[in-house]
Amino acid sequence: MMNSQSSLRVLHIGKFYPPFVGGMENFVGDLLPALERCGITTAALVHGHEFGRRRTYTKDEEKRIFRAPSYGNLLFAPVSPVFPIYLLRIIADFKPHILHMHLPNISAFWAILFSRTRKIPWILQWQSDVIFSKINFRLGAAYRPFEQYILGKAKQIIVATPPYLSSSAALSKWHRKCRVIPLGLDEKRFEKPGANLLKWAETIWRPGKMRVLSIGRLTYYKGHEILIKAATKLPETHTLIIGKGDLRDRLDNMMRTWGLNERVELVGFVSDEKLTALLATCDVLCLPSIERTEAFGLVLLEAMTFSKPVIVSNVPGSGMGWIVCHEKTGLHVVPGDADDLSTALQLLCDKPEMRKTLGNAGKMRFNEFFRIEQTAERTASLYQEMI
Repeated sequence: MMNSQSSLRVLHIGKFYPPFVGGMENFVGDLLPALERCGITTAALVHGHEFGRRRTYTKDEEKRIFRAPSYGNLLFAPVSPVFPIYLLRIIADFKPHILHMHLPNISAFWAILFSRTRKIPWILQWQSDVIFSKINFRLGAAYRPFEQYILGKAKQIIVATPPYLSSSAALSKWHRKCRVIPLGLDEKRFEKPGANLLKWAETIWRPGKMRVLSIGRLTYYKGHEILIKAATKLPETHTLIIGKGDLRDRLDNMMRTWGLNERVELVGFVSDEKLTALLATCDVLCLPSIERTEAFGLVLLEAMTFSKPVIVSNVPGSGMGWIVCHEKTGLHVVPGDADDLSTALQLLCDKPEMRKTLGNAGKMRFNEFFRIEQTAERTASLYQEMI
């Protein structure tokens, strides 16, 4: 064990980093400064999200954030042939004591090839399992040996929730070196919006309706189709769905077919500032995901910082039902069941005092378990155990 955390250098390897928009990217963007406040010296190697731009460093040079040029995606993974060159160069310059890899991320597999990287202790941040059944089964057969090698080589594996750890087939052989450290969020990023932003948000919501907010990429596992179907039974609600994705046209067609354009709106992408205003002014957040591909749901923490009640699908093996305590900080519904979801939403519509009670309890749970300072402190302690 090293004598002090101040001399400990940790290189994080991830997919992207803010300003790229994504839950995991926001988490890493919050985690690194919090680790610095714990006395850990951090750097990060990620992919450039402006595909094809040949820049080594970004405007975050003083934060030691390095972006390897990338050239699009292959099966949702960034393609960067120069990633290993950057990895070796940064290791030579930064001289990390630990490599902290955020997975899934195919580029992290480059660490397997070089003796210089294999000599450094590895810690894995296991964000989610990789499921290939809907993509390419043969590609999955090629991927698994690399995945299991990197899991076997790691000294420690961080998993965000107990349910996800217990249900992960990939981690089943490695429980002895897994630690549960919940993801955290820096609530300073969600300061109360100003008067102009609040005024804008009030113009978006329909007056006299319960305000339902749903945030997430428009893709199959997010369950937006279930939410839209539930809205057919909820005339006293107004639902805003924030996000972009390949299901936009399908969801639009559903809404037109069922005549829901007055009850549900697909807003698309909004800025962080406007998203904060919508969180501040909504009555309830709904995350109706239907698969454990939704491993955690950082948007739940965002709602909890604003003391908002949350409705989640209680997907077996997902962390959603662990983050949100049924009838204490929010409500659980059966995954994929539009009737159950509409019943839960109607209950909160009929009982505004229940919304307030659940929301306040959610803020207390956030303060107890999910502040980024807690995540950073526990992670820094784990680093110390590894050296």
